Amino acid sequence: MIKGNIVRATLLTLAIVSICSAQTGSQKQLATAVNAPATKAPANAPVYTDYRGVAIGMAANEVRSKLDGIKKGQGQDMLVFSDYETAQIYYDDKNKVTAISIDYIGDSSKAPTPETVLGAALQAKPDGSMYQLNRYPEAGYWVSYNRTAGDKPIVTITIQKM
Repeated sequence: MIKGNIVRATLLTLAIVSICSAQTGSQKQLATAVNAPATKAPANAPVYTDYRGVAIGMAANEVRSKLDGIKKGQGQDMLVFSDYETAQIYYDDKNKVTAISIDYIGDSSKAPTPETVLGAALQAKPDGSMYQLNRYPEAGYWVSYNRTAGDKPIVTITIQKM
């Protein structure tokens, strides 16, 4: 017991001496480190944040200036980029984007991977289908990845305001 107390006291003394002797050189570094902005991304940050430059909260007129071939509708726009890729963009009563849903049909090689959308691989079910939804409260929306079963699956990626 006495031996343990001596060891602890010695370690504490060494720590205090070390801190005091390094304090003058470290004070500037410490101040810089405390005042420096965090460069690390939040642990639960979304990987998939927009589709072709369109993001949650964007104004309808901004969306329509970014994308060609939009079929305007009441509360939503439709886009057909090819036989394999379509999208729907939904708006609230202030004409701000609340949801984006993209479908990749048949040719799944053109669809983003689950890693690209969710930041992690998904385990396919025995029939080949996959589904996962990730919520990002700090960003204010969720992102889902859904792939149907079959030889010509449909991959649907959805970003929706919470």
